[in-house]
Amino acid sequence: MRSRYTAYVRGAIDYLIETHDPSTRGSTDRAAIAGWSRQSEWLGLEIVDTVRGGEDDDDGIVEFIARGRTRGAPFVHRERSRFQRREGRWYYVDGAQPREPVRAAAAVGRNDPCPCGSGKKYKRCHGA
Repeated sequence: MRSRYTAYVRGAIDYLIETHDPSTRGSTDRAAIAGWSRQSEWLGLEIVDTVRGGEDDDDGIVEFIARGRTRGAPFVHRERSRFQRREGRWYYVDGAQPREPVRAAAAVGRNDPCPCGSGKKYKRCHGA
């Protein structure tokens, strides 16, 4: 998961496509991935939960929160991603948003913590 986040940050679109599971790679929208990667300023990744995915496992789940800004607007993307190991390499299969999504930045008050994860008040960060 961390390597895929880093690929989004660096715009490594080929890596993102290559690490999609072969069973789902054909339905991958390369242009959408490239657009989101390149139009976003990535501000951090938080791993919320993992299920399996160890040395002896062939599958795993990673729940994460990625924070960033697109066209100046902060976003919070939370997902539970499924991964499969094939021939010793991990591949992204698919992901879904958990039942309790993170609140959107629009619901943030001026004195609330900024949803980008900076630790600053919203008014001193993205609300400025």
